[in-house]
Amino acid sequence: MINEIQKDAQERMAKSVEALKNNLSKIRTGRAHPSILQNISVEYYGAPTPLNQVANIIAEDARTLAITVFDRELTPAVEKAIMKSDLGLNPMSAGTVIRVPLPALTEERRKDLVKIVRGEAEGGRVAVRNIRRDANADLKSLLKDKEISEDEDRKAQDEIQKITDAAVKHIDELLAVKEKELMEV
Repeated sequence: MINEIQKDAQERMAKSVEALKNNLSKIRTGRAHPSILQNISVEYYGAPTPLNQVANIIAEDARTLAITVFDRELTPAVEKAIMKSDLGLNPMSAGTVIRVPLPALTEERRKDLVKIVRGEAEGGRVAVRNIRRDANADLKSLLKDKEISEDEDRKAQDEIQKITDAAVKHIDELLAVKEKELMEV
């Protein structure tokens, strides 16, 4: 029973860290990366379709993304979808290829992005702590129902704390890497 609670907590914490990693990958640094356009959807035959399903996205160089749309008639819709997104990008069409130049980040914008990244990391830490709280509550209910002894409860809580510390450490490492990435000129 204790092992199940610990395993569940560990899996949920790993998912929280993975979610944070995904959120951080969406925050734009100075370099072009196809994941920047990950959340853009395009109207395709009346249904919103993820951009990566209707086009091939590559980083042409450090500051330019190249999008090759599979269906030529969809090119204007892709351009419009990129413009409408809150990324502040201006796509330029050149036949079948759409080029998206990424403007250089200003120092002020970099600092804003660092604040956003820190907020995301804190959200991840809070999620991990909530999972720890839930696991400890499950252990307390087992103790209350006399299914485990106080020593087992204490040992299990220590183990959950170790799992929590590891997850928080991983979050801090992700944060440090992203901050370094953002502050590089």
